[in-house]
Amino acid sequence: MTTSPPALRNTFRRLRRAGPEIVLALVVLLGGLSVWQAWTIAGHLRDDARETSRVFGRIIAAENDPDPAAGAEALFQVIADIRGTGIPVVMTDSLGVPTAFANLPFGEVPFDDPRIAAYAQALDLKNLPISGPRSSHIHFGPIPVARHLTWLALLQIGLLATTIALGLWAYRIAANRNRDRLWVAMARESAHQLGTPLMSARAWIDRLNDDDPGTRNVALHLTADLERLERVAQRFERIGRPARAERVALGALAERVSQYFAPRLPQHDKRVTLSVRAPAAGPLIRGDPVLLEWALEALVRNAIDALSGRGGTITIEVTSGSGTATVTVADDGPGIPLEIRSTLFEPGISTKPGGWGIGLALARRIVEEVHGGHLEFVPVATGAVFRAELPEEQGG
Repeated sequence: MTTSPPALRNTFRRLRRAGPEIVLALVVLLGGLSVWQAWTIAGHLRDDARETSRVFGRIIAAENDPDPAAGAEALFQVIADIRGTGIPVVMTDSLGVPTAFANLPFGEVPFDDPRIAAYAQALDLKNLPISGPRSSHIHFGPIPVARHLTWLALLQIGLLATTIALGLWAYRIAANRNRDRLWVAMARESAHQLGTPLMSARAWIDRLNDDDPGTRNVALHLTADLERLERVAQRFERIGRPARAERVALGALAERVSQYFAPRLPQHDKRVTLSVRAPAAGPLIRGDPVLLEWALEALVRNAIDALSGRGGTITIEVTSGSGTATVTVADDGPGIPLEIRSTLFEPGISTKPGGWGIGLALARRIVEEVHGGHLEFVPVATGAVFRAELPEEQGG
């Protein structure tokens, strides 16, 4: 069973929200690993010091023993102690012939085995041999625990680098959250500020309704636009609040957006046409109709702005398949400059002079964070294409 792309995107979004918690867990893990490593190293140092003291004690005792055979017996005891430590050791005489060995990687072999002399030379590449009595030499390697300590150090370095990288990632997420909170606060304040002029405008419209039929007709159009402004203000007030979960027919939603924009498009010079391709009412999803309409309007308005002063065609296409409903908004305008495509959905990014750069950022937030979908810019040869994918309601 494979994981679908929407499921992968939702999993990534959950991980992104949990970024600070993941970093904290890694810091705790790194601290625990550091304590364990320090304790392990201290334990090995204690054991090494104890074994070294024992070997030195045997050597000093043998040197002070008047018995001529004490030296040979001490040598055998020292070799036995070394064998217990696991340190590879080879003793050779003045001619380089092995006279004693311990902890060879190929086990117990005869003294005339050529591998012993070759292994002694390999040990010399790691540690210089120690000169002994009668021109003998002691060739030795690292303690066995050194390899484990090296792996522990590498593991700790890797974990530290991962923690730093995730820390920077979590910092960026936190910065984006703070920026989102700022935009939410600005949106709500804008909605609040719109209240007073809207009330005043409605009063003036009431005055127009008292005059002749011509002004009454103007009042009707002003009333429609005023209702539109009130809906916009309500949308801004809903930013950051829990979204509704209603059945939404995307085809009908696209038609409603098209009907609003149709009489407001340039109809003469540099004409702009808007068409909808949708299967009847379209696929059903579970979501907030007000916010979804807002997101679609933002995409259409972005296309209208791209065609401003040059004319062209805008197409809204609604399709469904494999449990996903797709809404595509395409235009044949100049397209999106390459240098801003990577930051296209970030607040404040706009190609229009004086533009706020809020529309696409809010559209992505509505589609992805509120409805668990995915909104992307699709690179094409000419024009611009935006595609929104939303989970289709099961059984819808």
